[in-house]
Amino acid sequence: MKALTNKYLLLFLFLNFSVLTILGQRQMEHLDRGIIAVKQNEGFYIGWRILGTDPDNLAFNLYRKSGNTIEKINSQPLFGASNFIDKLAKTDENNTWFVKSIVNGVEKETLGSFSIPSNSPDKNYLSIPIKEKSGYIPNDVSVGDLNGDGKYDLIVHMTGKGADNSFKGITDPAVFQAYTLDGTFLWEINLGKNIREGAHYTQFMVYDLDGDGIAELVCKTADGTTDSVNQVIGDATKDWRDTDPKSPTFGKILKGPEYLSVFDGRTGKVISTTDYIPERGNIGAWGGKGGNGKNDNTGNRVDRFTACIAYLDGIHPSVVMCRGYYGRTVLAAWDFKDKKLTSRWVFDSKDKDNPFSGMGNHGLSVADIDDDGKDEIIFGAMCIDDDGKGLYTTGFRHGDALHVSDLDPDIPGLEVFGVHEIEEGTKGPGVALFSAGTGKVLFTDAMNEDIGRGVADNIDNTRIGAQMWWSGSRNLYDIKGNKIGDAPRSTNFLIYWDEDTSREILNSNYIDKYGYGRLFTAEGAKSNNGSKSTPALSADILGDWREELILRSDDNKELRIYSTTIPTTVRQYTLMHDPQYRLAIAWQNVGYNQPPHTSFYMGKGMKAAPKPNIILNTLSKN
Repeated sequence: MKALTNKYLLLFLFLNFSVLTILGQRQMEHLDRGIIAVKQNEGFYIGWRILGTDPDNLAFNLYRKSGNTIEKINSQPLFGASNFIDKLAKTDENNTWFVKSIVNGVEKETLGSFSIPSNSPDKNYLSIPIKEKSGYIPNDVSVGDLNGDGKYDLIVHMTGKGADNSFKGITDPAVFQAYTLDGTFLWEINLGKNIREGAHYTQFMVYDLDGDGIAELVCKTADGTTDSVNQVIGDATKDWRDTDPKSPTFGKILKGPEYLSVFDGRTGKVISTTDYIPERGNIGAWGGKGGNGKNDNTGNRVDRFTACIAYLDGIHPSVVMCRGYYGRTVLAAWDFKDKKLTSRWVFDSKDKDNPFSGMGNHGLSVADIDDDGKDEIIFGAMCIDDDGKGLYTTGFRHGDALHVSDLDPDIPGLEVFGVHEIEEGTKGPGVALFSAGTGKVLFTDAMNEDIGRGVADNIDNTRIGAQMWWSGSRNLYDIKGNKIGDAPRSTNFLIYWDEDTSREILNSNYIDKYGYGRLFTAEGAKSNNGSKSTPALSADILGDWREELILRSDDNKELRIYSTTIPTTVRQYTLMHDPQYRLAIAWQNVGYNQPPHTSFYMGKGMKAAPKPNIILNTLSKN
């Protein structure tokens, strides 16, 4: 009897553990194999994605359909890296490639294929023609599955005349356009005259918030915002702009209602609108103590916005909209369920005496810093817990750049590397490395210097751990703070591009490998955002785990998606199934764009990436 009781007790514990494990899984998007083919001098490069939920021993067969003939082109099942060079495909035929996974010796149908027409032009990118809108050019891009087919689609922030918060002047309205990867135009949304255009105003989040297989678009809206079917939010007759050219706030919008809206990714129609949190309140009370946290009455401090997506309960994604960082900082978390937005929590640093005031950033990052399955928000020099309470602050004040990952594999947990603006009388380090979990400072430099940009990642494929460098310094540092060589000239972006797991340096329209030189130049394409030289997007949206580069063409008539054609032997599931990396793609367009990072160490000497604890949303059948 006792043995039977123990047996049932063990069964009870097992079932409860299993249920808790399932309940603790993050809901993430279901993807197809993301297969891509690129014509080369010696055949075609073929790449496809391994999913985070695939077993480690999953193998593939690769097929090519030429005309009406289907042929398996690998002689043995492909157990290694998910790329292949097809040297036998004929360029004068219509070719389509697809893969099938092999489970217990049996082939399974695999979603997705990629076709190249016969005698196609020799170009190393996918073209997304942009629907012309007079005076507008494509700028930042985000991705999500907008129709439930397992493929990423693009949402493009189209920009006309814009202005920074520190400048007055009338701007054009912000516009969003949506496209599929085959270049099909889907819809357009116009935020209207009561949303000012500029890098710090419109932060747009694209993510499947309710788990229905379709991504939503979330952003701040106002009177006159018009969705894809001309449905107007608020009162279209209202004009809340300051139209007096002699006014110090000419062109700014410091009156009138502010909203937060969710748009259907499939149609571009508005689904839900609510009042924006927080409201402006006293616009002269958003500064802080010392430095450039001082107050102003011209809208420079009050209208600084950031945003992100975070799994605050460890299962469902929430959207977090943020206002202010020079002084008062407010983060408002929202859940989207049953087509409605509901407030989850609000963090408010309130006034200059609060230790969290003035510690924000021109961007942010999201990560599970305490390994409890729930996300925290690393916002410059401070960290906000999953429950909306402040965890810690380093006290180093706000900055322009931020990098969060396992930068030092010798130390358990994640690290944060960032730069700080030291000006107008403030004191402190211009760069700092600290523990993401505790805020413990590990390294500082550039004391009392205003540092504009900085980067940390493993770029030296001969050394284990990340390297650090920043604007104004000629030195490259290892993650322990030792000088190890000359710093790269660029301090902007990063990308996984070649055959190893160290990262390459992305700047403007070119990619360099540290210590080796130029790997790639996107001829006829250009970057965004002036000296920041940032891509429209850099993310692992196609092929294997390496990242794609999206740039606009020189004439602004198309977006170009570049994918590596360098073979690799590294088998790695798609980075988009690492939750931290996927969330980084969502916030990449925020403020001063920053490159994404994984939740685990990637680079020289990396161990196998941990399996993500995720469950995939069902693909929509609509």
